[in-house]
Amino acid sequence: MIKRDSDAGTTASLFPSNHTAESGAGALWSWSPEFSHPAGKAFESVSVDNKMSSKAGSVVWNLRQFSTSVPASRTLSIYSLGLCRPKFAHSKWSLRNLPFNDFDSRMRSSIRYLFQDAFILKSRNCGFQPESLNTVTVFRVNRLLCPRRLSFDSKHSFVSVGTSHNGLKKVNFHHEVSSEDVLSQEVKPTPINYTKLSEESNSLSDVLDTFSKAPTFPSSKYFLAMWTIAKRMSDDQRRCEKQLMFKHPAFNQLCEQMMRETKIMRYDHLLFSLHAIVKLGVFQNTLLVQTLLRVIQERINECDERGLSILSTVLEAMEPCKNVHTLRTGLWLLVDQQVWKIKHVFTLQTVMKYIGKDAPVALKRKLEMKALKELDSFSVLNSQHMFEVLSTMNHRSVILLNECSKMVLDNIHGCPIKIFINILQSCKGLRYHNSELFKGVADYVAATFDIWKLKQVLFLLVLFEKLGFRPIDLMNLFMKKIVEEPEFLNKKNIVPILHVYSSLNHTNQCQNEEFLEVLAGTLTDCLHCISTENLLDAVCSFCIMNYFPLAPIDRLLQKDVIDDLLTSGDVGRNVHKLHVLDACLKLDHTSYHKAIDTALPPLPSSPSYPNAKVAEGLSRLLGGGKGFFSKDVQLPHNYHVDFEVRMEANRRQVLWFSDVYVPSAMNICYIYSFSGLVAVLCVPRSVYCLDSSHPRGFFAVKLRHLNIMGFHVVLVKNWEMEKLKTEDAVTFLKTKIYSFEVLPTTDVNLQSPY
Repeated sequence: MIKRDSDAGTTASLFPSNHTAESGAGALWSWSPEFSHPAGKAFESVSVDNKMSSKAGSVVWNLRQFSTSVPASRTLSIYSLGLCRPKFAHSKWSLRNLPFNDFDSRMRSSIRYLFQDAFILKSRNCGFQPESLNTVTVFRVNRLLCPRRLSFDSKHSFVSVGTSHNGLKKVNFHHEVSSEDVLSQEVKPTPINYTKLSEESNSLSDVLDTFSKAPTFPSSKYFLAMWTIAKRMSDDQRRCEKQLMFKHPAFNQLCEQMMRETKIMRYDHLLFSLHAIVKLGVFQNTLLVQTLLRVIQERINECDERGLSILSTVLEAMEPCKNVHTLRTGLWLLVDQQVWKIKHVFTLQTVMKYIGKDAPVALKRKLEMKALKELDSFSVLNSQHMFEVLSTMNHRSVILLNECSKMVLDNIHGCPIKIFINILQSCKGLRYHNSELFKGVADYVAATFDIWKLKQVLFLLVLFEKLGFRPIDLMNLFMKKIVEEPEFLNKKNIVPILHVYSSLNHTNQCQNEEFLEVLAGTLTDCLHCISTENLLDAVCSFCIMNYFPLAPIDRLLQKDVIDDLLTSGDVGRNVHKLHVLDACLKLDHTSYHKAIDTALPPLPSSPSYPNAKVAEGLSRLLGGGKGFFSKDVQLPHNYHVDFEVRMEANRRQVLWFSDVYVPSAMNICYIYSFSGLVAVLCVPRSVYCLDSSHPRGFFAVKLRHLNIMGFHVVLVKNWEMEKLKTEDAVTFLKTKIYSFEVLPTTDVNLQSPY
């Protein structure tokens, strides 16, 4: 039986013995006041009578008796090499079952740490030989020292073996006790979770100070606390705090302890730690980050459903490197195996979002099928979030998007503007054009127009323009609001407003003139501070809308401004817009006699692909001869038509001309002398607004200018012509070419929905 005197902190024997504890300095089995604990239990030692039998069975019996002094949750494993380490034998114990914040208080570190709650055993021959086991000394430390590596250097050894006068082996512990060590013995640190730590700390340095005073396991909570605090800061404050963090003396110690704990830390803690470390700005090529990457890779089989979402988020935040690529490949294989086992929609969407755009197509389709299978479990938030998920993974699933669009429209009331913006941005990235979804969003914003800020509405209009959708009611309300509150306009928002309205070719007969005057006045006031490219964009937008503010145009046509546009920025884009401006000034605003003095570089010729079915239909309609029409005609002002037909003034008879005839700027008067010119244009869907026949900006200008040049324009929609048979195509062309419709005027053409 064990006889213990806990109050006095003295040593007791397992069996009666004549051996007494020697009071030699530093002996592990002797009691020393410098290591005393306030409760008198700093160290506990037990001696075994050497009169026991030398049989191997006695060792087992002794250890069973000895185990009564050890907590029931631990057993001691002895190895033949003379090393011993505590083996954890918690009943129903699992790393997964431990709470995140209680893990450090229930599990201690391994033998790599310096005597942290460990038992150290020694025998006569420095080994564990069952037949010669005489004395076993157990040394227990109840205080938690700072983790550090054991050193076995001969000059700086922590442990030495000596011989006492009675022939017993004794182990001496060489340790210089400082005042800090005594303090740490007297006050045992209390485990704290990262949430409480982040609440009690005001800066990153406060967390490091807490760590330096009493470091506890696991180290991940310190990084998580620092990242939680950093997220609450402004950008400037976060930048300064990070600099102080890197200079803090305890930061390197925290990183070293983190590396030592990687093998025993819970897998999700590793993932959270790596994410926080990367977000805190630790360089990716450091030993700490690369060590975490390698350990996470080695232990990837421990990844569960929650770990999949965390790991995918971590990899998304990291820059490409060999270890990241290897880990991402492992993630793909793991997701491919476990995709059908994912139970939560949120986890599925997180994995899909951060799986990577370069993930295998087969894996993306498998994730898509899993999402379709879980559609019945989708909440409204899941449906709204799915647009961004598919856009991030660069996977266009029309079926999934259509189903989510229906749910968004059914629950659109009360939806914040940020959700609408995310949905429209994702639709642009996915090239997903759902006019019902866009119309539902636009009508809802128009119906609740007064609760939104003009800046928010403008952002939506910019997204609608990128999608090619023209929300008529919303644009009319915005025009009315601008006329009523012109103070909203400034040099930053006037250019996008002009671009949206000119690109979508939107006008309102009731307020169009007032709207353009307000915009022109604001632009004139900003001439002294606006850049040359923004000035060109604004003036070009005005010209597309057939409005010509004199002051901005005069400023733009100055030689120094033109030279700057032709030598800096996006020169190709600038040249194209200058050609459009020059054509508008010469054809629309003929009273403005000043033109661009500088010779503009020619525009590159765009490839032409005339519709073969239209060419065959014209040949049959006009008598089978090619001399009655011309293909791929280049007109002045850089305009191009697919087919040109010349007719009499009464539009009853077609005139013959040779294939060599190509109009140019030199015979422009000759072109205008024909009043029966017909231009056949084969156009794609992109020249119209979404699901309508309303022409967009530059195409509307081309139609207006062709009318001015005397052409009767016949529009052939390629996607509709492909559906027609040859006979039906001939009938369609005959109806359009020989029609007696009066040519529309410029203003009507600009606003006509065609």
